[in-house]
Amino acid sequence: MKPDRNSEINEGMPQPIRIQTLAQWSDGAAWRWELQHSLDTHALIWTTRGQGLSIIEGRRRGVGVHNAIALPAKTLFSFDLGKQVYGLLTLIPPGSPVLMPDEPQHLRIRDAHAQGELSAILEALQREQNTGRDFADEAMVAQAHLLTVWLRRAMIAEEEEARKPTAAENLLRAFSALVERDFTTGKPMAEYARALGVTPTHLTRCCRQCCGLTAADILTQRTVHAARELLEEGTSPIQNIASRLGFNSAAYFSRFILQNTGKTPSSLRKETTQKRKLVRSG
Repeated sequence: MKPDRNSEINEGMPQPIRIQTLAQWSDGAAWRWELQHSLDTHALIWTTRGQGLSIIEGRRRGVGVHNAIALPAKTLFSFDLGKQVYGLLTLIPPGSPVLMPDEPQHLRIRDAHAQGELSAILEALQREQNTGRDFADEAMVAQAHLLTVWLRRAMIAEEEEARKPTAAENLLRAFSALVERDFTTGKPMAEYARALGVTPTHLTRCCRQCCGLTAADILTQRTVHAARELLEEGTSPIQNIASRLGFNSAAYFSRFILQNTGKTPSSLRKETTQKRKLVRSG
């Protein structure tokens, strides 16, 4: 027998806490997830396989493995879930003593211990619902309390993580600010590291850890971007651009551009000019 939906529950009757797989809830009809809608109950979705997309109150985010999504009742949302997505949906009636957040939450749970805790609570809910033992309703309410305690702890953990960036992230933020301020001076990366009180090796390690680029990559990319803007958007002589960006000579600047773009400064400028002429003539 299919589980009752919110609209099928008799008016005036208390709504029970329920748990279902995402496939059970959609009942084979993708539109149940894919069209914007809301639920009359609070919901917690826990995905353990596959990938998809969510739009919750107009905000689009990816959905992946070990995502916990809390939806207060009457929250407008939709999901585009791939066929490989597997997850559980827990429905908690509003007005119950079980506390749920007032705003939607989308948490990516990376801690294995926290993942295991939530899985155990959900398994206990499924067991109580499916076996129908004496006092199952009370047991499910107790498990739902544990579920929302877990959720609130996870929300605090994510807030604390967001408030406290790692030392590497702090270093990268400081480095980025220095690069933006000083990249036209021609200073080598090692001087940035010295100004930050770290070795070039440590700075590069932190940059790789945070964004996948080396410290030199970041500095080079910022310089190349500025050079291309000046070359392709303006008419200043190449010699002046080289000086403006901290290069000692136009020849050194030309080698730098050739190495990082595969083209000379004059070639970049000429190509841009030709493209503009074609656009105008077309």
